[in-house]
Amino acid sequence: MLLLIGAGENINAANNNEKPKDSGLRVMTYNVHHCNPPSEGSKIDLAAIARVINAAKPDLVALQEIDVHTSRSGKEMHQARELARLTGMYSFFAKGIDFQGGEYGIAVLSKYPVLDSVAYALPMQEGAGGEPRALAVITVALKDGRKVKFAATHLDLKPENRMLQVQKIAELFKNEKQPVILCGDFNAVPGSEPINYTDQFFKRSCMQNCAPTIPVINPDREIDFIMYTPSIIKVLSHQVISETYASDHLPVVAELKLK
Repeated sequence: MLLLIGAGENINAANNNEKPKDSGLRVMTYNVHHCNPPSEGSKIDLAAIARVINAAKPDLVALQEIDVHTSRSGKEMHQARELARLTGMYSFFAKGIDFQGGEYGIAVLSKYPVLDSVAYALPMQEGAGGEPRALAVITVALKDGRKVKFAATHLDLKPENRMLQVQKIAELFKNEKQPVILCGDFNAVPGSEPINYTDQFFKRSCMQNCAPTIPVINPDREIDFIMYTPSIIKVLSHQVISETYASDHLPVVAELKLK
């Protein structure tokens, strides 16, 4: 089901970070816990999340658990747009659910202008319960003119819903000719049915001896992933950043090289 089509939401802010020399395409995925540091009660701290992003200097960021005009984060606050302003990036938000008078979902940030953007509602098994989830997809053109599709998601906690959701994602991209980067919180570990299924269509930026991503203190499982289609030929680096204040997940950053 198509939810939304449009251009990137945010104009480019003035504080763009310079990319490291000889770098590929730097990608981050980060479940930001609605920008609420778990140790700080109900405090909302977007600046903390922005510092983590700015320090990593990514080109593309997939964000999960984003509030837009909710009571807990501020009725005037659009977290995706504000994080775009604080990081000097473009933004696109995709709603998962209506929440506290506003919206709650996922977002992407991009150093590159957004050529087009689309949000899809992901399926749920009838009677299974769970929370509606979405897939946000943007298309960007790199400096050399090549186009890349960048997708962010946050799969449901219910196993039966997760399988339907990864099947839908694979279907959406099965005929895609452009490189696709898929990132997010999959709520599933390597070796589980959803990840095994996704591995048939995408490669993960880390396949062996990968660092866990949750919880931030003594992390014990990997559920946050950066994935890509075979048209991306090499992973130059993969890192789980040990940042224990800003969120309840650790951010993941990978540097990818395109054909």
